[in-house]
Amino acid sequence: RVFTDSAPVTEVALATESGIGWRGKHTLLISREAGSFFFLGEIFTDLPLPVDPPVSDHCGDCTACITVCPTQAIVAPYKLDARRCISYLTIELHGAIPVEFRPLIGNRVYGCDDCQLVCPWNRFAQRTAETDFTVRHGLDTASLVELFAWTAEDFEARMPGSPIYRIGHERWLRNLAVGLGNAPSTPAVLAALQARADDASELVREHVAWALVQHADRSAASA
Repeated sequence: RVFTDSAPVTEVALATESGIGWRGKHTLLISREAGSFFFLGEIFTDLPLPVDPPVSDHCGDCTACITVCPTQAIVAPYKLDARRCISYLTIELHGAIPVEFRPLIGNRVYGCDDCQLVCPWNRFAQRTAETDFTVRHGLDTASLVELFAWTAEDFEARMPGSPIYRIGHERWLRNLAVGLGNAPSTPAVLAALQARADDASELVREHVAWALVQHADRSAASA
């Protein structure tokens, strides 16, 4: 059987033992040649294969990933509290995002790579030649307000083939509501939130209500 982010396989541990790289302090696999920006794939087989020696740790005294994490999800070197991780909160979590983490999410609406972006080993990362993994620029100029106006039909039409598609329209709106709650108060932002204050989804309504309270509180504080 083959897997690529498609089953609960302990892939980092397997990759570490196979000599592909070492587990970084952010708990992701790091390769001397490629950094950490890559997918891991596995083939489960009963064929006899040669054993590769594991690679030693090369993080040294660096703690950049721990320092940069917006929610302090890396609670100790090599230890991640996934419940605090923005990637988990915006992609894997199905319910409401805990209130204490919402301001820390900022305008991130799908995942977070801060711990990888700051990793010195990623200066060796190379862009892939695989067209399926090339950067897509379709949303480069889209604002949170524009994206928040998408209907379920818009989402279905625009997102097939994108990893974002997996979270569905409801959680897409949930994440955008948090981003808009953290955005500067403008008439457009407030109007966008008000337009979904009575959304059919209780999950969306709750996050919109939170976002509107953030703007009201900031307005009162600056008055």
